[in-house]
Amino acid sequence: MTTLSAALAAARAKLPASEARLLLGHLLERDPAWLIAHDDEVLEEAALQRFASLVARRTGGEPLDYLVGQREFFGREFAVSPAVLIPRPETELLVEIALARIAANHAPKTERSGACGQVTAEVGEACAGPRVLDLGTGSGCIAITLALECPRAQVSAVDTSEAALLVARRNAQQLGGPVRLVHSDWFAALAGESFDLIVANPPYIAAGDPHLVVGDLRHEPVAALTGGVDGLASIRRIITLAPAHLASGGQLWLEHGYDQAGAVRELLAAAGFADIEQHIDLAGIVRVSGGRLRPAG
Repeated sequence: MTTLSAALAAARAKLPASEARLLLGHLLERDPAWLIAHDDEVLEEAALQRFASLVARRTGGEPLDYLVGQREFFGREFAVSPAVLIPRPETELLVEIALARIAANHAPKTERSGACGQVTAEVGEACAGPRVLDLGTGSGCIAITLALECPRAQVSAVDTSEAALLVARRNAQQLGGPVRLVHSDWFAALAGESFDLIVANPPYIAAGDPHLVVGDLRHEPVAALTGGVDGLASIRRIITLAPAHLASGGQLWLEHGYDQAGAVRELLAAAGFADIEQHIDLAGIVRVSGGRLRPAG
């Protein structure tokens, strides 16, 4: 017979203690405090085998988030699977910028302060009406967060992967995020539609980049990671096509690679974007760029 304590001790020989506890807690649907309080309980053989399998898979390099089926993003738990990218902290910067732009550009004339995340009547009005599009939504973490933080925003999200849209739909239902999900290759299914704000975390890693064969990236969907020979293929396409789908004064904001800030700025300027800004993430890397579409004429 194997107790919880013994099972965790064996797992800690292969994994960090925190990961071992997380995997066992996930398997038993119990929190860490419960595991500590019941460490002398016997783990049933079937559960022990499942735990051993999870430990082996994690030891083999499978992302912890895929094994437990969820990842925290902007204070909420999102379901994830190998069909979608794992949400990352740096992408929260894109959400923060989008929220700030919505509050600044769609607030009543008498009140332009505050953040969309604050639960007040004034801020609710500040978030009224903007049409927002999330390109390549994956798990839906960006679109759903924007919809929940700005309840009056009309948020649409597209992805070319049906499997990814299933994950996004599950998250929208579980978290109560009113998002319209569309199966589309970027703008292909959105003919005639325009938006006040477009955001995207597109594939931006160059094909053949050595990072693709190490760490978690080995297990994530390649199509959501690689952006052609130089990593900019998807970014070029989005920037080129976005003006046809932006309302007057509309804005486009994208996450991009650590070494792509200069190229993205040039692409935005060439496509007619003004007031171009670039923002650094917590690591001090220019991670998000965007601007306002310059009025025609």
